[in-house]
Amino acid sequence: MPGPTTRGRPDVQVTRANANVFVISAPSGAGKTTLNGRLVSKHRDVEISVSLTTRPIRTGETNGQDYHFVTREEFRRRVDAGDMLEWAEVFGNLYGTTLSELERIGKAGHKAILEIDVQGWQKARRKLRNATSVFILPPTLETLWKRLESRGTDSLEVRWRRLVAARDEIAAGRNYDWFIVNNNIDRAFAELEDIVAFARPGLVDGTQGHVLCRKLLEEFDRSEWLRGLRDQFAGSF
Repeated sequence: MPGPTTRGRPDVQVTRANANVFVISAPSGAGKTTLNGRLVSKHRDVEISVSLTTRPIRTGETNGQDYHFVTREEFRRRVDAGDMLEWAEVFGNLYGTTLSELERIGKAGHKAILEIDVQGWQKARRKLRNATSVFILPPTLETLWKRLESRGTDSLEVRWRRLVAARDEIAAGRNYDWFIVNNNIDRAFAELEDIVAFARPGLVDGTQGHVLCRKLLEEFDRSEWLRGLRDQFAGSF
């Protein structure tokens, strides 16, 4: 029996096309972009789904490669037509994933990597029942903090905002099939490659992943190294 529908787009049609869709989520700084980029460079049959956005194109970006840049009217038309798998408004601009982009990748015989956050996956799960989902974790929040610090691009306040956002994503990190702890980039890549390119089971399943998530949340609440930051920014966000 067909599943629920979005306007004119029954879930059962989407389900048939998404057995080769891999949802990859991670907090900022956990290594998702590096791992996914390495994967598509090595495997020509793996593509990263290109999102739709209404924000202006920036210097150095390429339409159709970094994003599909569209007008707000075109974005809304896609929403009304039922083509949006998931979407959100961020700082006044619309961002989202289209079903037609995943269908394009599928028709090419390729595997699609869908880079979305935890909230996006919660919205998309019902329409991607056969997709495989992977959540990438840092080994510790202290490691994540040092990675954010080593970038040298963000102020202390911005880094704290990113850490708080990471805590919130980890707290909501349910409903993923596999978890990868990025303690070593080569080892993490091998795990991701096994799941996506070779259709092998991951090493850390959902039950084990939830335990790891709880440990990271406990680190945020109780660790001594975070005490000064927690006191400094208490009540700020």
